[in-house]
Amino acid sequence: MTYRMIAAAALAGSTIFASQAGAVEIEYWQYVYDTRVKAMDQLIASFQEANPDITVKQVTFPYADYQTRIVAANMAGQAPDVMQLFYGWADKFIEGGLIQPLPEEAFPTAEIEAEFFPIVSAMQRDGKYYGLPTAVRSLALFYNKKLLDEAGVAPPTNLDELVAVAKATAKADAGGNLETVGITMDPAGQDHHWWREVLDRQMGGAPYNEDYTQVTYADEAGANALGFYLGLARDEKVTQLGFMDEGQAAFKAGRAALTIDGTFRLGSFGEITDFEWAVTELPANAAGERSNYASYFANAIGAKTEGEELEASIKFLQYVSSPEAMKIWLEVVGELPARRSAALTDENLANPIYAPFLKGLEYAHTTRFVDEAGQRQVAIDMINRVMLEDQPIPDALAEAAAAEQKIIDDAAK
Repeated sequence: MTYRMIAAAALAGSTIFASQAGAVEIEYWQYVYDTRVKAMDQLIASFQEANPDITVKQVTFPYADYQTRIVAANMAGQAPDVMQLFYGWADKFIEGGLIQPLPEEAFPTAEIEAEFFPIVSAMQRDGKYYGLPTAVRSLALFYNKKLLDEAGVAPPTNLDELVAVAKATAKADAGGNLETVGITMDPAGQDHHWWREVLDRQMGGAPYNEDYTQVTYADEAGANALGFYLGLARDEKVTQLGFMDEGQAAFKAGRAALTIDGTFRLGSFGEITDFEWAVTELPANAAGERSNYASYFANAIGAKTEGEELEASIKFLQYVSSPEAMKIWLEVVGELPARRSAALTDENLANPIYAPFLKGLEYAHTTRFVDEAGQRQVAIDMINRVMLEDQPIPDALAEAAAAEQKIIDDAAK
């Protein structure tokens, strides 16, 4: 029986594994993000309708507390049966005994790799998959059509045009204080990915070696990439570090002409009513070369889940990684289906919002984090040292590379 047949049977309520002796309840945990919670509510309702003997309880926590809560619950013997995790947390969750490998008979490796986008391999260790995504996301350039029209400029297609558009749309008061930024500057958001996997490569470099075990961005290309990014604030004066705290907040308020963000922001930006916005691919370099960053949150089964709960969890994970679930997730959250067949439809490819993100997946890189939060913080600290302490860019890069290399090396011990 194929993976697709098993998933369909799970949704239909067929008994693939040992029959259950009565109703069973399982818990699904994810962090709080409004559209994601709404989407999961819909998926749970559909799954329970087809599987009346299984109840799924959704539990959510603030993002900042989420990992800590899972660790504490696991230690107390109260861990979730199915949980969401960022792909970059995989090593920590596996080594911490928080998740278990997916059973091959229910999730055949060959079918996973044939049907999902290749970035799913970031959840594989030693030939075993530890989780599957419902959706994947890439980056794109969001733009405020009103601000661009007022400035008489078109959406940028390359980095030089991006600077020109940002300069044309940035607005300052009489004292020179920015009231509207030409482009947001949010290192803690998606900008650290833009610098690492996009700008560095467009400048002729590579942030890491092929298997992501060595940091390689402390070179001329890395310096040029960081110089371009920070130059938007320091030289061009079209943006400001910490403007309105978050880039997405500035864009939603109509006070940013451009922002780089992911598909997960579509649901939130869909609430904007004061102006019309649109999406285009990330700008190319002068030679027309593009790069992107792709990522995802996976769903995994808790390490201590067994018996009836394990059987129910397998069924639930099969459903939330099915094409039907992916369609709902796309409609509610805006994140792209993780299966090629569900994502690369004629309808999606013709959609002016989805198409730039789908194109981005074709040339995207997925950073193999060993400690996503720690490695992100290294980039944030590097940027702050240059912006706030005026540390020379080469020195900041060298310090960051050494700090990140230590994180990678420590994880390998």
